[in-house]
Amino acid sequence: MGMVEIIEKKKHGKRLTKEELAFVANGAGDGLIPDYQLAAWLMAVWFNGMTDEETAQFTLAMRDSGAVADLSAIEGVKADKHSTGGVGDKT
Repeated sequence: MGMVEIIEKKKHGKRLTKEELAFVANGAGDGLIPDYQLAAWLMAVWFNGMTDEETAQFTLAMRDSGAVADLSAIEGVKADKHSTGGVGDKT
């Protein structure tokens, strides 16, 4: 599996597998995929969209590509707010 094949597949409107989406998430996070290939993949996703299943699988792959905090010792509902910094930080 390679990034070029994944880009081509999405460019032609095909559905990506869990493994392909994990490849993109891990490669992006580890800095192994060049910016121009990530940009091409994002453009293919922009024009062809992602299914709900692809979106869910990519979200899980992004989560699992880094350290995951174990919050099981905390009772009740847990929530987190992410920010790129500077936008919405007054909320």
